Amino acid sequence: MTVYSSLIDRSDAAALIPEEVSREIIQGVPVNSACLSLFRKLPNMSRKQQRMPVLSALPTAYFVDGDNGLKQTAEMAWDNKYLNAEEIACIVPIPESVLDDADYDIWSEVKPRIMEAFGVVIDAAILIGTNKPSAWPDAILTDCGTAGNTVTLGTGVDIYDDIMGEDGVLAKVEADGFQVTGHIGLNTMKAKLRGLRDANGQPIFVRSMADKTQYELDGEPMFFASNNAFTSSSAYLFSGDFKQAVYSIRQDMTYKLLTEAVITDGAGTIVYNLAQQDMVALRCVLRLAWQVPNPINRVQDLEANRYPFAALIP
Repeated sequence: MTVYSSLIDRSDAAALIPEEVSREIIQGVPVNSACLSLFRKLPNMSRKQQRMPVLSALPTAYFVDGDNGLKQTAEMAWDNKYLNAEEIACIVPIPESVLDDADYDIWSEVKPRIMEAFGVVIDAAILIGTNKPSAWPDAILTDCGTAGNTVTLGTGVDIYDDIMGEDGVLAKVEADGFQVTGHIGLNTMKAKLRGLRDANGQPIFVRSMADKTQYELDGEPMFFASNNAFTSSSAYLFSGDFKQAVYSIRQDMTYKLLTEAVITDGAGTIVYNLAQQDMVALRCVLRLAWQVPNPINRVQDLEANRYPFAALIP
């Protein structure tokens, strides 16, 4: 008898993707993103857009002139900033023969690469604007430039001066009324920092050749972005008050095992026909939003000149 109606449905193939794989992917994405590792996480969003009131005017107090002086009035004001959730996704096709023949867990190999890929696209969009959705805020590098919070490498006496000096990266953040709580730098920044010497010619960061170098700038931790989300053509270092940047998840990482789908390119050309080519594909989707509220403070009351981040640029 010839049969054309049989197929491996979701219940048949569900065992290929254990539940813990999905759970670990969800938990692993923030670890693989330098930005999400340092940003402040808000409660999950209940819809695509979420309004966030941000303080835009501060009250003013006055001395009262004498016993019969009149007390003056004061006010506060708020503006709205918006969190707009955008979708990030990928599909990982795998021939069924590969799954059958493999003598190790294919999904354990795929899982870290999915987390890494999501971290790259998130960091690249947030830090330098690569493929940034139009509804997301301007990239941190863009807004650093707008606020005058960039320092060109080589401006000071040395890189220490470029970062730590009176006109350095950290000073730009502090001049806007914020305190630096962390840094994101290129991997190549390690070599630049290791090469720094004090007045006696001793390495500033390397205390012992036998111990691992502890990288901190002004006592705050430094995260080296090894995912290549940005390169030296864009920036070397981002420093700032990372509590002032927030993100929220609209839809946790979800997965679906595709067994009968057709995958096409942007022109509609069929790349894979899973049914005909005996393949399965893991589709992963995440929706999230981020924002820099940038509330007013007593040091810098002009929003156009105020930003909680600064960048060391080429």
